[in-house]
Amino acid sequence: MAELEKHWYAVYTKPQKEEYAELNLRMRGIESFFPKLSLPKSAQRKRQIVSLFPNYRFVRFQSFEDEYGSVICCPGVKRLVSFDSIPAPIDDSIVRFLMRQSEANGVIAAHCNVKIGQQVSIEGGPFDGLEAIVQDPPDARGRIKVLLNLLNRPINVDVPVQSIRASWIAATQ
Repeated sequence: MAELEKHWYAVYTKPQKEEYAELNLRMRGIESFFPKLSLPKSAQRKRQIVSLFPNYRFVRFQSFEDEYGSVICCPGVKRLVSFDSIPAPIDDSIVRFLMRQSEANGVIAAHCNVKIGQQVSIEGGPFDGLEAIVQDPPDARGRIKVLLNLLNRPINVDVPVQSIRASWIAATQ
């Protein structure tokens, strides 16, 4: 009988049990991948490394073989992502892309996605809640120059990049 090709699938884990599910999947010999995002330090954020897809992880196995039953009955796994009761395979190129972006432990570094001239909000510190316009990109010290309108005058101010409310994206390698 010809060997079936392995495909990637997404499993939904129990809340905050992604690591527990990974341990149990690994003990069963199931290949899995749990992408995480490393965020810059922030006084307001307790965790620096967060799940890229909370409660989801990727597993690779042969459909309808012994591994299928082993995955869905694994402690920490709630269910396999399916449509009409059919497991939905994920294109290998998507998982390979995420793996290339990540370190060996599955962590993907992130950087701030702000551009010069972009309007941003400031969170924390003496300028909390004020709107500003980005003047210069973040420097090596992790500070960003913004233009604030204070007392009806434009003022250039250096603020920590962590205090800028903006979207965060994965850093390209």
